[in-house]
Amino acid sequence: MLHKIPAMTLSREFLTGLPKAELHVHHVGSASPRIVAELAARHPDSPVPADAAALAEYFTFTDFAKFIDVYLTVVDLVSTPDDVRLLTYEIAREMAAQNIRYSELTVTPYTSVQRGIAPEAFCEAIEDARTAAEKELGVTLRWIFDIPGESGIPAAIETTRIATGIRPDGLVAFGLGGPEVGVPRPQFAPYFDAARAVGLHSVPHAGETTGPETIWDALRALKAERIGHGTSAMQDPALVDYLGEHRIPLEVSPTSNLATRAVASYEEHPLRAMVEAGLVVTINSDDPPMFGTDLVNEYAVAAELLELDEAGVAELARTAVRVSFAEDSVKTALLTEIDDYLTKA
Repeated sequence: MLHKIPAMTLSREFLTGLPKAELHVHHVGSASPRIVAELAARHPDSPVPADAAALAEYFTFTDFAKFIDVYLTVVDLVSTPDDVRLLTYEIAREMAAQNIRYSELTVTPYTSVQRGIAPEAFCEAIEDARTAAEKELGVTLRWIFDIPGESGIPAAIETTRIATGIRPDGLVAFGLGGPEVGVPRPQFAPYFDAARAVGLHSVPHAGETTGPETIWDALRALKAERIGHGTSAMQDPALVDYLGEHRIPLEVSPTSNLATRAVASYEEHPLRAMVEAGLVVTINSDDPPMFGTDLVNEYAVAAELLELDEAGVAELARTAVRVSFAEDSVKTALLTEIDDYLTKA
C-alpha cells in the first residue's frame, strides 16, 4: 500500500458486501497489477514491468506530474480494440468482487485514438464489455468521456466529435481530466456546451491541485453538475455556500489526494469539513491500483474520518446512487439493495 489506511472502524466484510456505486474512477487508472501485467506481457517493448511486484514500485509517485507520466505509459499498453475490451471487462470483474453494482467510468477515448484505435472500434469494444459485464457480473457500467487537459484543444475537438457523433449507448456525461496547472477550464467551454446540447452531463475535475478559482471556472464556464475532487473548495467560504445552496456534489477520493500530494495526510484531508459544512460528497477511488487502494478501503477511510457507523456508511452509499446519472429504475433497485443489506447486517 502506498499509504497506511486508518484502522477500520467497520469490518471489511461489511464494507465489501455493502452495495455501492462509484462515480469517479478512471478506465486505464483502474487497471490492477493483474490486468497491467497481462497487458504488459502482450506488449514487451513497454517500460511497464510485467511482474506484479515490480509494478508496486513503478506505481510510486513523487507528485502529480510523475503520476501523469506513469499513467500515460499504462495508456500506451492499451493499443488495440482487444486490449480495450479486456481492460474494460476485467475492471468490471474487480468491481464485482467489491459489490460495486453501478459505476460511471471515466474513459479517455482521445488517448486510444491517438495510439491508432479507430474511435468506432474503441466505442464498440467498451460497449461489448459493458453489455457482458451487466449480464455476466451484475455490474452496470456507464461512461464519462473526458478531455485529457494536457492535450489541449485538439483533444477537446476529437473527444466532442466522438461523444456527440458516435455517442455509445452507455455514455452519460462529459468530463475534463489531467493536470489543472496551466490548463485553464474556460477554454473548454464550447466543447462542454456542445456535449450538454445533446444531453450529456458536465462533470469536470477541478480544485484537485489548484485553488478554488478552478472550481469556480468549472461551475461558471463548464456548467459543472458535479465536481471531480474539489479538494480546495473549503478555502473559499463563498464557494462553500454556493456548492451547498445548489447541492453540487463533490467526488472525493482521499487516498488519491495523498498519493498525488494534493493533501499531506488523512488527518488534514478536508472531507470532514466538507460534510460538516453540509456539502454533498461521494466517496470514490479515482485510480485505485495505482494508489494502492480500492473503493472498500476508501469507505473505510471515510468511516474513520467521519466517525461513521454502519448506517452512516450506508447513507454515503445512498448518496452516490442518488447523485449518479443512472436511470430511475437502476437507482430504485440499488437503493432497495442497500436498505435490504443494512437490515440484514
